[in-house]
Amino acid sequence: MKIHLSQSAGFCDGVKRAYEMINTLDMENVRKPIYILGSLVHNPEVVKKIEEKGILKITLEELVAAKEGDVGTLIITAHGIGPDVFAIAKKKNIKVIDTTCPKVIKVQRLAQVFYQRGYSVILVGDKKHSEVNGIYEWGGGKAQIVSDRAELANLKISSDAKIAVLSQTTQDEDFFNEVASFVKSQAPQAEVLSTICHATHDRQAEIKKLAGEFEAVVVIGSPISANSTRLFEISKTLNPKTFFVENASEIKLADFANIESIAVMAGASTPDWIIQDVMDLLFSSFEL
Repeated sequence: MKIHLSQSAGFCDGVKRAYEMINTLDMENVRKPIYILGSLVHNPEVVKKIEEKGILKITLEELVAAKEGDVGTLIITAHGIGPDVFAIAKKKNIKVIDTTCPKVIKVQRLAQVFYQRGYSVILVGDKKHSEVNGIYEWGGGKAQIVSDRAELANLKISSDAKIAVLSQTTQDEDFFNEVASFVKSQAPQAEVLSTICHATHDRQAEIKKLAGEFEAVVVIGSPISANSTRLFEISKTLNPKTFFVENASEIKLADFANIESIAVMAGASTPDWIIQDVMDLLFSSFEL
């Protein structure tokens, strides 16, 4: 049995940065109570470790309703948030710790600049994803969001309008290129900026390679993680023996009967300890 771990598996730089920012907080000297707006990253085990530090979760509705003093410190997650939250925090004298991935901030600022310059922004991304919502708000709440081919078919494009095409940082690269090609065919003057981060590009390129070279593929990640789910979907289309697990307890060894090679990939929000548990189980279960 050959078992191979992807070289790009696990925390990307943005997630690693966000987790380290929280993990190294001097909890004695941080203004309390401390709240985080949503989940730092889309992984329940990481979220649990954050909660164990005494950091509470708050919704946007609860933040809006909070009185001055109810929230001492507010943590912005790696996915980012719209500008209104910063205004609320300033008005209520809340200290903000912003762990937004720098690559996400870049897309937010691009959306803002294009909106201010009178462009119609087309944003390729998952409509319900917090990163997409934040970018949308920085773009004045005017962008057209394209999440799938049905929405692409209904996309309204004016051939003489100023148009900019941006992307969620973890979007499927093939789909982004499909949207960009369609927009350019309708409005050749459109500006297309591939804002998919390098980590996403590398993972997607590698999963395609691994799916073709190995008999089975295991993708580790939370089902609420967009980038993990996308890696699974890409691999599954190329290799039917692709399995999506959240942790080692979900591995079914019977799935690998008569399999001689397994590739393991993990999403950008999957921590090292979960990856190690999966690898330990596979190595201990099969003769190498």
